[in-house]
Amino acid sequence: MKKIALLLALVMVAMFAFASCAGTQDAETITKIRVATGGNTGTYYAYGMAMGPILAEKTGLTFDVQSTGASKANIQLIQAGEADMAVVQNDVMYYAYTGTDLFEGAQTQDFAAIGTLYPELCQIIASKASGIESIADLKGKRVSVGDAGSGVEFNAKQILEAYGIDMNADIEKQNLGFGPSADALRDEKIDAFFCVAGIPTTAITDLAMGTEIVVLSVEDKEFDKLTEKYDFYTKQIIPAGTYTGVEEDVQTVAVMATYIVDADLPEDVVYNITKAIFDNKDAIAAAHAKGAELDSAKAVEGIAAVPFHAGAVKYFTEIGVMEAEAPAAE
Repeated sequence: MKKIALLLALVMVAMFAFASCAGTQDAETITKIRVATGGNTGTYYAYGMAMGPILAEKTGLTFDVQSTGASKANIQLIQAGEADMAVVQNDVMYYAYTGTDLFEGAQTQDFAAIGTLYPELCQIIASKASGIESIADLKGKRVSVGDAGSGVEFNAKQILEAYGIDMNADIEKQNLGFGPSADALRDEKIDAFFCVAGIPTTAITDLAMGTEIVVLSVEDKEFDKLTEKYDFYTKQIIPAGTYTGVEEDVQTVAVMATYIVDADLPEDVVYNITKAIFDNKDAIAAAHAKGAELDSAKAVEGIAAVPFHAGAVKYFTEIGVMEAEAPAAE
C-alpha cells in the first residue's frame, strides 16, 4: 500500500512539473516553426512558401508552411497549439484579441504581433451605368458585401456606418464572393460590391476589361469617423490606371496582412525571425512580388489592441522604428 502511495505521489510530482513547464519554450530546443497561411491558391500561401526558404537560411530554423482557412482559422490554430506563426488581417486579429465581431464571445489572447506585411485595400466598385459616384450614393442600391460572416462583410458594415448607412436596412444587401460579385455586376444584377484584397485584384481587372466601372473613394471626413472607432484601418491610394477606365487616383482604406506568433515563443526566436523578414526585403521581393511592399518603418502601423511580441519590439527598437518603452507581449 505504501508503495502504491509512493508511486502515486511520484506521478503527481511529474504531472505538476510538466504542467509548470507548459506554455514555456526553450529557444535552443526550437528547430521548426509551423506557419499558418491561407488557401493553396491564395496570396498568403504563395507568399509564405516564397518567404520560408529565405527565413530558414537566415535563422537556421525550418519553416513548415501550411495551407489553411486563412485569418480566423489561423488564430484558432495558434490558440490550439497547432501553429507557431501565421499571417492574418489586422482587423481579424483585433476582433480575436478583443472578443468582438468575428470572435464575439470567443476571445483569445494567445498571440502577439510581429508586424504588417502589405495592405489589403477596401475596394468599393460600382458600375458606371448605375450612376453611383460616391459611397453615400449606395443607399437604396443593390450591393454585395462579401460572403456572409466574412471579414469583408464587417469592413463593409463599418465603412457604410461612417456614411450613416445601415448595411441591413439601407441597402439591398447581397452576400457574394469577389468573382460572383464581379459576375453579378457585369450582368446588371447588382449595382456595386465590396472587395478587400491586394491590388490589382484579378476579379476586378477582368470585370473592367468589358464593363465600365467606378472605384469609390473614402473621403477624409468619413475616414476620421471610421478610424475613431476602428483604428486598425490605414489610408491608402488605388493608383490611376490600376483598372481599365479608372484614370485618377482613388483614396480608400485598407486592412493589413500581418504576421503574428504564439505569444509563448522565446524572445530571441521571434527577434531573429523579425530581423530575417525586414532585413531581407530584396530577396523576399525577388521570390514574391508582395515582398516589395515590406516596409519596416510602416510595419508597426495599424496594429490596434494587440501587443507586439518582445522579440519584435527588440528589433524595431534597434532600428529606431519603436521607442524602447513600447509595450510588448512577453
